[in-house]
Amino acid sequence: EIFWHGELVVDVPPRTVAHEGPTYQRPFARPSWQDALQADAPDAARLARPTTGEGLKADLLKVAGHPNQASKSWITDQYDRYVLGNTVLSVGEDSGMIRIDEETNLGVSVATDGNGRYTKLDPYTGAQLALAEAYRNVAAGGAKPLAISDCLNFGSPEDPDVMWQFAEATRGLADACLELGTPVTGGNVSLYNQTGEVAIHPTPVVAVLGVIDDVTRRTPLGFAEEGQLLYLLGDTADEFGGSAWSQVVHDHLGGLPPKVDLGREKLLGEILIAASRDGMIDAAHDLSDGGLGQALVESCLKGGNGARIIVPEGQDPFVFLFSESAGRAVVAVPRSEELRFNDMCTARGLPATRIGVVDGDALDVQGQFTVSLAELKDAHTGVIEALLA
Repeated sequence: EIFWHGELVVDVPPRTVAHEGPTYQRPFARPSWQDALQADAPDAARLARPTTGEGLKADLLKVAGHPNQASKSWITDQYDRYVLGNTVLSVGEDSGMIRIDEETNLGVSVATDGNGRYTKLDPYTGAQLALAEAYRNVAAGGAKPLAISDCLNFGSPEDPDVMWQFAEATRGLADACLELGTPVTGGNVSLYNQTGEVAIHPTPVVAVLGVIDDVTRRTPLGFAEEGQLLYLLGDTADEFGGSAWSQVVHDHLGGLPPKVDLGREKLLGEILIAASRDGMIDAAHDLSDGGLGQALVESCLKGGNGARIIVPEGQDPFVFLFSESAGRAVVAVPRSEELRFNDMCTARGLPATRIGVVDGDALDVQGQFTVSLAELKDAHTGVIEALLA
């Protein structure tokens, strides 16, 4: 029963809502082409990787300038996203955040994510990666993820291949929600998205809602202060299935998406939230499409400062910059907080690697290449406007 100002407006048996809804038993089966798609991995033997600094720079600019990764500010700047002044994180940040109580500064945060390329390669894992990225984005801003909503976009369920994708994605999302402790509060399903017999990539979009006690302690993604130390949180592996680099540079889709470690995602979230609350970090950006390279481009441009980056010893510069391994973030740590931040990560068992410093007016990957903020801005902005002109 639901009442509105004393008037009964909803009166239904709860079981009919939660357990006794109509159930379709459509035929589904793993597609005959799925194994071949996953076997077509984007390893170094199949797709040429840059081996020089100039090659790395060229690919970085290509990825940053692709419509999927480019700035959307030409569109988003055309409407008022600061209604009544209570928006504290908006477009261009990892998540949106609004203040809902001006006395306590209590706030809520929302992030939506989805990657149809990952889900085409593995629907179960792809749905979990969508949840993991949105969860990570909310935590990067300093809010605690609490619940999700979703929009599940697929082709015709009358096609057994598509129905299998749908079944696997919903199963993956349900399993991940149980592990992360994020109930599904609602959502919708959009089916029959196709042209003729060609369906869209299966694209579950997940929205994560979080709460923050004090929005003044939020963490933006821009590198706004020179001299701060940059740390990469998490482990980087050679994972390029469904990656932005594979798409932009080689127009390739194949292999397996990045592995999902929901326990690591939860730990990373706890570290990001605690570091934000206790003033140990001044900027944080999750790593997803385009990897570390794309995250550095966005954080440098957002904060108006460059960065000097050192590739860790023994790490392939290409993998370091473009891998899309999940469960990672880059953070800017004030020098005064470095010891405390490192101690927290060590105590919790989260890998934290110092990779550079906020400095200058260029992104300088030492020993590889230097690209000015002006050149990055030229590549990253104006793309959408030019396409729609």
